[in-house]
Amino acid sequence: MGKARGNESIKFLVSIAVCQLAGFIGSRFTTPAIPTWYATLEKPLFTPPSWVFAPVWITLFLLMGVSLFFVWREGVQSRQAKTALILFAVQWVLNVLWSFLFFGLKSPVAGFLEIGFLWIAILLTILAFYRISRIAGFLLVPYMVWVGFAFVLNAFFMILNR
Repeated sequence: MGKARGNESIKFLVSIAVCQLAGFIGSRFTTPAIPTWYATLEKPLFTPPSWVFAPVWITLFLLMGVSLFFVWREGVQSRQAKTALILFAVQWVLNVLWSFLFFGLKSPVAGFLEIGFLWIAILLTILAFYRISRIAGFLLVPYMVWVGFAFVLNAFFMILNR
């Protein structure tokens, strides 16, 4: 019993760390661009202040980590679980890639094209996670909503800064 709890604790911590790692990697592209390139962009009226993004993303990555844990602890032997985890990995990579494209390459157009794929990957991940653990699926809904908002915001950045 103690060993099972120990394994679950490790899975939980690894799940959280993996998701927070996406934020850390993305911030390597984002942070230097905020006071320079991003500050010069024309922004829509509904753009949140820059300080809002860090706590929102930290929270979303925490929810993603808990969601990942709920699926991982069910096991990875089934085809359904493997598919769900592959979808999760795809959306994780797409999440980091958006930061690179938008902030690193300073390309609202590339960011806009990519974030649509990210939103679809999140939706597919939610559906796959939900089949394994309803709570895991629900925990990703705020992430999908935020990325949907980011999609609209990105579209406005693209239009306003041609």
